[in-house]
Amino acid sequence: MKHIEKGVSLRHAPRDFLRDLNVDNASTGLVAGILGLSVGVVHISAGTAAGLDSSFIMIWVISYLMINGLFGIFMPAYYRLPMPMANSIPGALMFAAVIPVVGLEAALGATLIAGAISLVAGLSGVMGIVMRLMPMPIVMGMVAGMLLSFGLNMVRPLENAIVPATVMILAFFLSARLLRKVPPLIVSMLAGIGYLMATGVDLSGIEATIRFPEFIMPQFTLNAFLAYGLPLAIILVGMETPAGVGLIKGMGYKEVPANAITAVGGFGTMVSAFFNLHSTCIAAPMTGICSSPEAGTHEKRWVAAVVAGAIFVVAAPFYGYVVSLLEATPRYFIAIIAGLALMRVITSAMAIAFSGRKHEMGALFAFLIAASGIQILDIGATFWALVLGVVVSMIFETKDFEFASNAHPLKKQPAD
Repeated sequence: MKHIEKGVSLRHAPRDFLRDLNVDNASTGLVAGILGLSVGVVHISAGTAAGLDSSFIMIWVISYLMINGLFGIFMPAYYRLPMPMANSIPGALMFAAVIPVVGLEAALGATLIAGAISLVAGLSGVMGIVMRLMPMPIVMGMVAGMLLSFGLNMVRPLENAIVPATVMILAFFLSARLLRKVPPLIVSMLAGIGYLMATGVDLSGIEATIRFPEFIMPQFTLNAFLAYGLPLAIILVGMETPAGVGLIKGMGYKEVPANAITAVGGFGTMVSAFFNLHSTCIAAPMTGICSSPEAGTHEKRWVAAVVAGAIFVVAAPFYGYVVSLLEATPRYFIAIIAGLALMRVITSAMAIAFSGRKHEMGALFAFLIAASGIQILDIGATFWALVLGVVVSMIFETKDFEFASNAHPLKKQPAD
């Protein structure tokens, strides 16, 4: 445990939460929570496409919210950092695809092993070393590329839904300029809701159901581990943690517990394996929202992550109702809110990546690869953005690495 970074404390977390809670971090946490809830639709789509039973799909999503919500309350409360927890979307797509091939219990057994690998990577201190050695411009290039789709999805409704998109975006910028004490995200959401109510949203299909996570015993097969478990471990260690850590550092936080994030994610993934869930990890897009300037001052942004985690836990048993509500809301609504929340994160990441000082070509490749969304060997783009970004930088920008400068002999010092 010596490599796990020490946090603040859980003893006074409730008191400090109430002390630091304000309109800025509460509203930002609400936006992050809503974004996280909407991700459940990805699970439902992936599971349905793979032919999975609808009852299992709902339990899968409920476990995603309940388990990751609990970890998402613990981590930011202990470290006082904006570190919301969720699950790996690439992992979810692989999980849904592999179940018909190897079976649910075997897939969960592979999940358990992947979690153990991530736990060991965190406990051994490997993740902290990797993050210290990884050039920050390349990490930020990856982050900017990963979040670019949120910015694009924010402006795309201007083509087919120009009136509501214009109303929501203008409400954000005008309130930011004129209503200094009211979070612009809340104004934009209210403007969007007002438009939907004025135009008549059909809520007749909304149904309320209550369910909770269910226990299941995993099984272990080599085939499932090679087909799914090993790629999942690579994603958790090589993609999810660097993305989350990079986002937090990009927002001005100097000390980020990379080892703890990896270890806790690994432990959470092992717990998840017994409840029909494929992973637990830091949630990169939600982290971008909770760590953004919209969440207020640095020392109080952790509250936004706790709010998001609490929303997960409360909403989990009623997710059938939440899905019906989200389906009744036009897609542009969440897309615009998420894009507005992440704008300053995207600009900050791009400013660090393309400052023109070091690793500019590596950062560019990392940005392009992450933005492309390509998958190589069934591993997502953000992992390859880091790997290939470093490779390109090592070839064309060798002098930008510290080891290269250290390899040169010291210049002869002038005599006194």
